[in-house]
This record gives sequence, C-alpha cells and structure tokens, in this order.
Amino acid sequence: MKKKVVLRSINNNNESLCVDIFKREDNSFGFEEYRRDLESNAGWYKIGIFGKKTFNSEDEAYKIACKKVAWLDKDN
Repeated sequence: MKKKVVLRSINNNNESLCVDIFKREDNSFGFEEYRRDLESNAGWYKIGIFGKKTFNSEDEAYKIACKKVAWLDKDN
C-alpha cells in the first residue's frame, strides 16, 4: 500500500467520528471516514468507502468529503 500523509483530521462534536484528508506518494489527494467507540480504547475504525478515490488537490478532496459525509460541516 502506498504511504499517505494526513493533512487534516476533522472530528465531529463528540469526537466519535473523523474524516482524514490525506496526500499520497503520487501527489494525489483523498479522504476517508472513521469512527471510534468512546467507551473503548480500541482506536479508530474505517467506516467510509472513499479512500481509493483520487483528487487533484486537498481543497477538492475536502469539498467532496463535505458533500459525501453527512455530519461534516463545511465550516470546519
């Protein structure tokens, strides 16, 4: 798997959901949605199906994430 660098990590209000905006080694961008159980220390689980989509910029990835992830507010 190609290495990804997370550029921005956005949590919902209670920090149980998260969207990561990342850059890949090939200079493409993407995003993925994760969740965690607050009562557990098991960490974050991928719940989205977005990680393989590619975008030309961080801004483009973020704009599409705002459209695809219901809780994500464009004001973050």
